[in-house]
Amino acid sequence: MTTAVAEAVDDDLWSAIGDPTRRRLLDLLLLEGAGTATSLSQQLPVTRQAVAKHLGVLDRVGLVHGTPAGRERRYRVDDAQLARAVAQLASVGSAWDARLRRIKRIAEAIQVARNDQEAT
Repeated sequence: MTTAVAEAVDDDLWSAIGDPTRRRLLDLLLLEGAGTATSLSQQLPVTRQAVAKHLGVLDRVGLVHGTPAGRERRYRVDDAQLARAVAQLASVGSAWDARLRRIKRIAEAIQVARNDQEAT
């Protein structure tokens, strides 16, 4: 199962989402429907140029798509790619839950064995 999860995870996508500013940009775009680097930078403590670079990263991994709007680009979230990211996160979460359950069972078995040894 770990192999299937590893193959399903898009490292570039998760690297892009891993940045707090990019997550905030996604939140703003989801809330507002669309935005430009200028309009988004007015709501964040970073420059327009920094926002434009972050949007470029999100665009490269397909989480947003920009269309020309005058001298700027208007960005929207790609719902299908965002759904893919959510599915990957759920898959990774499931895999880790299973791993943690196995670790717990092993730790409990070790504790039972120690208790049995101490009782004898």
